[in-house]
Amino acid sequence: MAVCVVIHASGVAYALRWVRRHPQKSPGYWHWTGLFVGLAGWMMVLHLTEISVWAFFYVWQGAMPDLQSSLYFSVVTYTTTGYGDVVLPRAWWLEGGVEALTGILMCGWSTGFFFAVLSRMLSPGTRSE
Repeated sequence: MAVCVVIHASGVAYALRWVRRHPQKSPGYWHWTGLFVGLAGWMMVLHLTEISVWAFFYVWQGAMPDLQSSLYFSVVTYTTTGYGDVVLPRAWWLEGGVEALTGILMCGWSTGFFFAVLSRMLSPGTRSE
């Protein structure tokens, strides 16, 4: 969980610097659309990295038989989809729950960051009208 928080904090800090390099007085719709597409892609990279950390951890600890199953389980758990077709051994159930809670928090953090960028976009003096 701590590794995921460090990854996300570093990634959001990088994204914040990237957003600040873009002019607030934008040329319009396509500028902001491009910015949001870039941010969405970057957030996906962060989340997929965090999911991979969990997956590698499960394989390393012998909780999952192979990396493919582990990655699938981690995506389904981190996103709280929870299909239940691949599950951890009973001794690891608590860790699966921690992964789900971590995913909720990291996705919430990403959502908050998107909202902050949107607020910046809509603040007075930044819209091209």
